[in-house]
Amino acid sequence: MTDLTALGATRLAAGYAARDFSPVEVALAVLDRAEAVQAAVNAFVSLDREGALAGARASELRWERGEPLGPLDGVPVTVKDILLQRGGPTRRGSAAVPAGEGPWAEDAPAVARLRESGAVFAGKTTTPEFGWKGVTDSPLSGVTGNPYDPSRTAGGSSGGSAAAVALGAGPLSLGTDGGGSVRIPASFCGIFALKPTYGRVPLYPASAFGTLAHVGPMTRDAADAALLMDVIARPDARDWSQLAPVTGSFRNALVAGAARVRGLRVAYSPALWPGVPVAPAVAAAVRGAVDRLAELGAEVTEADPPLPPVEELREAFHVLWFSGAARVTQHLDGAAVAALDPGLAEVRERGARYGALDYLAAVDVRMAAGRAMGGFHERYDVLVTPTLPLTAFGAGREVPEGSGMARWTEWTPFTYPFNMTQQPAASLPCGVDGDGLPVGLQLVAARHADAAVLRVAHALYEAGVAAVPVPPVPPVPPVPGAVRRGGS
Repeated sequence: MTDLTALGATRLAAGYAARDFSPVEVALAVLDRAEAVQAAVNAFVSLDREGALAGARASELRWERGEPLGPLDGVPVTVKDILLQRGGPTRRGSAAVPAGEGPWAEDAPAVARLRESGAVFAGKTTTPEFGWKGVTDSPLSGVTGNPYDPSRTAGGSSGGSAAAVALGAGPLSLGTDGGGSVRIPASFCGIFALKPTYGRVPLYPASAFGTLAHVGPMTRDAADAALLMDVIARPDARDWSQLAPVTGSFRNALVAGAARVRGLRVAYSPALWPGVPVAPAVAAAVRGAVDRLAELGAEVTEADPPLPPVEELREAFHVLWFSGAARVTQHLDGAAVAALDPGLAEVRERGARYGALDYLAAVDVRMAAGRAMGGFHERYDVLVTPTLPLTAFGAGREVPEGSGMARWTEWTPFTYPFNMTQQPAASLPCGVDGDGLPVGLQLVAARHADAAVLRVAHALYEAGVAAVPVPPVPPVPPVPGAVRRGGS
């Protein structure tokens, strides 16, 4: 029998059309898997069995009439609990957001586009408090574990989405990325994720972290991400900073993906800056994937982009990010502040001390990075780096034990720079380390060249580069955190 939880969105839509299985059968399988995933890795803050099955039954009737709303009709999706989804609370990983704050009557733009397309909403996934860090644990929902080893982190801040997708609790998830938050957990959990060009996927409400924050797909492969992008990259008048509507289809851009890699100008940067340490297993896996790109006909050159020094860029990011942390928590009183994630409490205090001139100086660094990357992409179509310099470390920690690091930005030097520059960037698996933990490869292209990132990623999937072992549902005791039934 076919394991319905193992099928991607593209295969599900084909199966519905051929009457191989129904949206209700798929929804039941995914919901059962989601409950097992919850016991294993704590990926969800809520599951909505009743609502999902109602949506699946409506979809089944449309497919029977030959009138699906689109290729995602009946496909299960999950949504990071940062994005609004009507009918239930969006608490953003924080007890400071009461469940009864409501009325929770509005969808975020990407959620609205999925609802219009007939997607089936299975549940909301875990996030650190207000999505502030690169791992997923919070005072509200506890620790989210890694599908390959629940004692290790799933990454963050879209860690619940990554764990859910990796373990078959829905083939599609919506994440957000302000400094690597879809790419970090994708790398740790062995899935695909895309941070589109800023504004390509509309966002509402606007993020307190400003124009660093992107909405992006988290999927099993690049083909499903392209399918999802065709739906969520549609206009929404609530986002004043959205880009003009897309011309053409992201899915169509994948056709003959391997052939379109031939002659592509690829820059390979092993560490983005000289001297940045990268684990040997990570370096070897990424190097092997780059060699495969060369075999497919790409013109590969080892080259580091002329970004500002890593320390300067990191400090500029801190000014922007920590200011956002201060802003998103500005309304809280003393008791609520005392209940915050201790790390968030620290960075909000630092962010509140920055002045306007500090912020504008950080913007200057950001603009310098953007200019540097603009010139770099006149010479190179795509940049390849490791997504991260390491694989998953212990869960419930902001930084690896014994590393001497203070903040998550110290072990994510390859992700947040491209939030600063607003470029499209994706992570896909390219192997595993000696402990069987996934290694991620990052693809970056010029602003607006989202299709190029998807096309190269698809070619690597077709070439078998991204084939990593599928994690079993781990037979382990639950990690801290409990799932609610009923609301979404």
